[in-house]
Amino acid sequence: MNYTTIQTQEYFKRYAVRREKLHRRNRYYYSYVESLVRFLTPDNKKVLSITSPMIDVLSGTGIYDYVTVSDALGYIYDIENFFKDVYGALKSDGRVIVTQYSALWEPILRLASHLGLRMPPIEQNWISSIDLNTFLNLAGFEVISSGSKMLCPVHIPIISYLLNAYVANIFPFNKLGLIHYAVARKASQQAKVNNVRDSRLSADSQLPSISIIVPARNEAGTIKKIAEELPTLGSFTEVIFVEGNSTDDTRDVIKKVAAEYRGPLKIICAVQDGKGKGDAVRKGFDMATGDILAIFDADMTVPPEEMSKFYSALVNNRGDFINGSRLVYPMEKQSMRLLNFFGNKFFSYAFSAILGQTLKDTLCGTKVIWRKDYESIKENRAFFGDFDPFGDFDLLFGAAKLNLKIVDLPVHYKDRKYGATNISRWKHGWLLLKMTWFAARKLKFR
Repeated sequence: MNYTTIQTQEYFKRYAVRREKLHRRNRYYYSYVESLVRFLTPDNKKVLSITSPMIDVLSGTGIYDYVTVSDALGYIYDIENFFKDVYGALKSDGRVIVTQYSALWEPILRLASHLGLRMPPIEQNWISSIDLNTFLNLAGFEVISSGSKMLCPVHIPIISYLLNAYVANIFPFNKLGLIHYAVARKASQQAKVNNVRDSRLSADSQLPSISIIVPARNEAGTIKKIAEELPTLGSFTEVIFVEGNSTDDTRDVIKKVAAEYRGPLKIICAVQDGKGKGDAVRKGFDMATGDILAIFDADMTVPPEEMSKFYSALVNNRGDFINGSRLVYPMEKQSMRLLNFFGNKFFSYAFSAILGQTLKDTLCGTKVIWRKDYESIKENRAFFGDFDPFGDFDLLFGAAKLNLKIVDLPVHYKDRKYGATNISRWKHGWLLLKMTWFAARKLKFR
């Protein structure tokens, strides 16, 4: 199918040789764009790349994991229909990545064309970030993340690196970049699960199964209540208690509950090999057999029945990674101290800026993800390394790197009913600051 006019096609043919020369002259810019697209595209995916002189290569129905579109939209006659065809070429969980000149730079780029520093001018579309989001929405996509990059498109030793890696990622300069990019996925389909008010959705063999991982350290007083109150979801619900280094009788209580339980849940007892919640989560996920993986904190500060909302949001394709948010509904008085509240606010703003997706509460322990997506995070874990003792940020960072849509789901937050928190405000706060800087260097300042 032709997406460009005859005049545009003739333009590319006429200046093909000159374009190659200009491409070599401006290799710093093109290398930067290629590097950005590679960074946004996970490994081991089937990818179709579309660039400005190769617009009419789009073909296939539902066969690609990713379609990347680089500096091409300016030359496409009907952008809406182009994106509709991109939609059809992608698998059900496919993504499209678009890079495009920012409309703010139009006068500078036109001047560069007249000076012979880039291709001769041709009438083309100048698309703002709002326009791009509109076209994607009309074609059935929803934007996961977007932003602008590159303040200096020519190579000046040291200066180019500082401007493009750091200054371009800091407000207000992050609004002025030459390159606007967006990552989008196919939008939500018709709901499969509508009843989220019932805390015990009936088991349905047609719906995905779920494994709920419950890291438990010194939580003997809540184990039985968790088994009694967690909802039954999908074809089966598997609950894996992972005990580690308790000083009370948590391990014995888990074994007793697992042995005596006669309800609809599958109760499994495990003992973690290392230390920390992150180690417990990874062990539980490796043991899990469900289609969906979830984390539920054993302190029961999030009511167990609210797990049905997480399940519904994921199965209905509202997001790829459902993250609990405790900062919407009123909290019980002792559930979160004032300093912890402000700490949560700070880290939510910091991580939203770093990950390119809005997160209101990064520290809520309740999180849900598809098993297949977790396996991809696990395969790509070497990018970040084994850095997270909590387990939450390994998942958040990994999900963002894979372009998964992260959705906050407001939960009610209750007082702890048993024992004391395992979180040290100052020790773990300092660790979170270090992880914030670590994530910024890996995902933002590059």
